[in-house]
Amino acid sequence: MKKRLYLKLVLSYLAVAVLGFAFVATVTSHGIYSYLTKTKAATLYREADLIAGECSQQYSGTIISLEAMEPQLRVLATHLESQIWIMDRTGQVIYDTASENNHEGQAFPDFDTASTITLERYEFQDFHGSFREPVLTASAPITGRFSTYGYVLIHMPESVVLRARYDLLNFSYIVYLAVLLLSLIVLLVFHLTVYRPLQKIIRAATEYASGNLNYRLNVHTTGELGHLANTLDYMAMELYNSEEYQKKFIANVSHDFRSPLTSIKGYIEAMLDGTIPPERQEKYLNIVITETERLNKLTESMLTLNSLDRKGQQLAMADFDINQVIKNTCATFEGSCSAKGITFDLTFSDKALYVHADMGKIQQVLYNLIDNAIKFSHNDSVIWIEAYDQHEKIFVSVKDSGIGIPRNCTNKIWERFYKTDLSRGKDKRGTGLGLSITKEIIQAHKENIDVISTEGVGTEFIFTLQRGTGTQ
Repeated sequence: MKKRLYLKLVLSYLAVAVLGFAFVATVTSHGIYSYLTKTKAATLYREADLIAGECSQQYSGTIISLEAMEPQLRVLATHLESQIWIMDRTGQVIYDTASENNHEGQAFPDFDTASTITLERYEFQDFHGSFREPVLTASAPITGRFSTYGYVLIHMPESVVLRARYDLLNFSYIVYLAVLLLSLIVLLVFHLTVYRPLQKIIRAATEYASGNLNYRLNVHTTGELGHLANTLDYMAMELYNSEEYQKKFIANVSHDFRSPLTSIKGYIEAMLDGTIPPERQEKYLNIVITETERLNKLTESMLTLNSLDRKGQQLAMADFDINQVIKNTCATFEGSCSAKGITFDLTFSDKALYVHADMGKIQQVLYNLIDNAIKFSHNDSVIWIEAYDQHEKIFVSVKDSGIGIPRNCTNKIWERFYKTDLSRGKDKRGTGLGLSITKEIIQAHKENIDVISTEGVGTEFIFTLQRGTGTQ
């Protein structure tokens, strides 16, 4: 199954090789034979005409003198690999360049020039049974004083044409074989750049499908396969991170639910079995209510994150005054601020600063940031909240002078359920989801949020919003 593609390629290559050879052996062979026959026929006709022209100059009455032309005729016959005849008007051969199978003195009374080749018609024949193999015959009349005194005939055996064809075919076979061998380079390149990377990708996909997300795809290539390999590797890494996150998420949720549930179960059992007397039950019932509220807050936070995770989330975008929203949100913390002696210092660059955002979601962002600032601020301290416009954006800052965040933790505070070691002592009732929700909301608005913190000095959160144009 895995080698099916490679097998198809090899079989296709072999099929092309066989068909190519068949083409060379048949079509090319026939074409070469036709071309050589036509070329040889034209050459014979031309040479016969030239010889006949020279013979015409030798006439003296009806006698043909060939003594001066004999050396030239023999050389030409050898060059053409043919036999040259000179015939008189009666059809008798008076000269033959062949030393063997010489036809001098033989008469051909039925000789007809129509049986020899012309420029338009040529074929191999035995010329009245005079040759053991077919020959290509060209003839030209010897004329003079407006009369025909004889004929020049040149006979070329078919074996001469066949031998020339074989030579050209052998050369064609060598060229074809060379091209075929060179084409193996294409097969080798395909094997190295396509087949092997594809096999690795298939192996990786199989490993990922079986749950082995730690498997890493080692493919070093460019183009579509390289992009596919990188995408597959990235997908596996994301799936692995997602799986690890799910494990961590379940562990954190289980831990955060187990603690309050254990407290609730323990206090109620103690009330039922009489360990806690009736006169002291009110205190522990209040603890049960507090733990229940903690569970409710955790559930709501998880539902909020789930809604933020959904793709295509719709935000109720509108123009509103961020200054007023900040004032209203701060007012909700009056009780907790009074208990710790914390005050707010609000600074606005203008009387009204309009933003274009989802007011409910931004209220939640402000609530989470102010709630964190109060939790981690010292008693009798100040929390500074500032809103100002800059570069077509509205910037909102929430700054405290609390315990701060360690430098190695600033990138982790956005993770779900994450709590720094410094915060665990002060944030015993927190869920570790507030900042995750905050960042998800800001990112859903396609804006940014940053943190600046120094351990033991304080923390400042700054986020941006789109400037609005409406009125409240």
